[in-house]
Amino acid sequence: MTVGLYLPGGSWLHRTPAGPKLLGLLLAITGVLLTSVPAGIAAELAVTAALYPAARVPWRILWQHTRVLLPFLVLVAGFQLLTAGWERAVVIGGQLLVSVLLAGLVTVTTRVSAMLALFEKLARPLDRVGVSSQRIALTLALTMRCIPMVAQAWQASSDAYRARGLRRGSWRVVVPVIVRLLRSAESLGDAITARGVDDDGVRRG
Repeated sequence: MTVGLYLPGGSWLHRTPAGPKLLGLLLAITGVLLTSVPAGIAAELAVTAALYPAARVPWRILWQHTRVLLPFLVLVAGFQLLTAGWERAVVIGGQLLVSVLLAGLVTVTTRVSAMLALFEKLARPLDRVGVSSQRIALTLALTMRCIPMVAQAWQASSDAYRARGLRRGSWRVVVPVIVRLLRSAESLGDAITARGVDDDGVRRG
């Protein structure tokens, strides 16, 4: 499972710089959040789904992004259905789904290095007040790497559990997932130390 990881390609969206791409994402999500009718949400969802093949991103990536969100989406839409009616449920659930799919599309078509360079540039004025823009970029890099790492660890532990012929039980894979994440965190820390990054998130030398 590679949700949230960069997918190499040469499409128009891959070639779009990170700055305009993230600005477009911000404007698009703002428009989605301002939509208040089911028909509008349906149209936005159709356009978003069409952007994946237009950017030469496989349909399986679209499904992966949707599948990860489904349990939470069901809970949110179900709550809205009970408290505010089906139209509100469709709007809220649709807004959430479209926003996640748009963000996922930007993520898989944008190199992490390009995003970090942009974030560091935007945070550079903070250097004047003693906040390291490099440290902010490092924090963002670790966050972006660890989110899909959790999903990968969960999927790997679930697959190993089923491969042993055991019935799937979500609570039984918690410990293996934690162990995998601890090992990954240790390896990540060793890699950061090996590259000469100090406690302030700044490269030495």
